[in-house]
Amino acid sequence: MRIGEVAQVAGTTTKTLRFYEDVGLLRPAERTPGGYRDYDAGVLGRLDFIRRGRAAGLTLAQIGAVLQIRDGGQAPCTHVTDLLASRLEDIDRQIVELQQLRTTVAGLRDDAAGADPATCSPGDVCRYL
Repeated sequence: MRIGEVAQVAGTTTKTLRFYEDVGLLRPAERTPGGYRDYDAGVLGRLDFIRRGRAAGLTLAQIGAVLQIRDGGQAPCTHVTDLLASRLEDIDRQIVELQQLRTTVAGLRDDAAGADPATCSPGDVCRYL
């Protein structure tokens, strides 16, 4: 399949495919006599894996490490489990931080809602921020 066909089927762009090839996430495509990239159908499964990894919040470097393990002939299950455990820890930390931020913003909003504009200092933009 030519690069445009792969991009369309995979729901991505040709620029992304070239980038993935440049950074090693995709194996270099075969070339036609005219120099066009000619991918085999297996590239679609690899692109789907990359998409699912990104949807789980993994970085391209992390996804690349998993692909390297698989390309080396080993199952990456343990590595993926470790990555996902780390990702869950990050998400839990972010949730705590967001809950703290929500409490702060709700308090500011409540203070601002009861404000009397007549008492605002003209030198301040807003005393609640």
